[in-house]
Amino acid sequence: MKFKLFMTILLSVLLSNVAMAAIDEGIEYKRVSPAQPTITKNKIEVVELFWYGCPHCYYFEPHLNDWLAKKPDNVVFYRVPAVFSQKWALHARAFYTAKTLGLFDNGKTEFHEAMFDEIHKKKKHLHTKKDIEKMFARFGISAEDFNNTFDSFSVNTKVNRATALSKRYQLDGVPTMIVNGKYRTDGPMAGGRKGIIKVLDFLINKESK
Repeated sequence: MKFKLFMTILLSVLLSNVAMAAIDEGIEYKRVSPAQPTITKNKIEVVELFWYGCPHCYYFEPHLNDWLAKKPDNVVFYRVPAVFSQKWALHARAFYTAKTLGLFDNGKTEFHEAMFDEIHKKKKHLHTKKDIEKMFARFGISAEDFNNTFDSFSVNTKVNRATALSKRYQLDGVPTMIVNGKYRTDGPMAGGRKGIIKVLDFLINKESK
C-alpha cells in the first residue's frame, strides 16, 4: 500500500516537472525587450491586455476570472485595454471612463462583463460614442457625467498611455498577459486559453524564486 502511494506521488512529481519543462522562452512565452517598468515594486505584476471587440478575449474571461479567484497573494493584477486603431481607442476610452466613474470600485466587474456581452452575445458593436453613452446610462451614469469624463484630460492621458504600452509590450494580438514587465504570452504561443493560464503560473513561479 505504501509502495503504491509512493509511486503515485513520484509519478505526479515527474509529470509536473515534465509539464513545467515543456514551457520554453521563445515558444510558449517571449521576453519583452527592453523590460517595461511596473507600478507595484514589492509584488509580481500581471497585466492583461485586451479589447472588448475581441472574441478571444471574451472567451478567455471565464478562465481569467477563475485564475483571479485563486491567484497567489504576491501577485497584483491590472487590466489594460490594447489600442491599435480608433475603434480600439473608443473602447479603451469607455474602460477608463468606467474606472474614473467608479464602475470598477471594490472589485466590481458588471460593466466590464456587460461590454463584452453587448458585443459578443447581443451582436451590438458599440462603434460610436453614442452607443457607449447608452451603456453607461444603464449603470446610472448621467449623460453629463459621461461626456465630462469621456473627453477629460485624465481619460485622454490614460488612453495615450495604453496606446504606448501596446507598442512597448510588442503585442502580436490579444488577449496577451504580461508578467513583471518582462515576459509576455498569448493564445497562439501558449496553445490556447488554458495554456495561457499554465504559462502565466509558470512565469509567476519563475519570478517568485
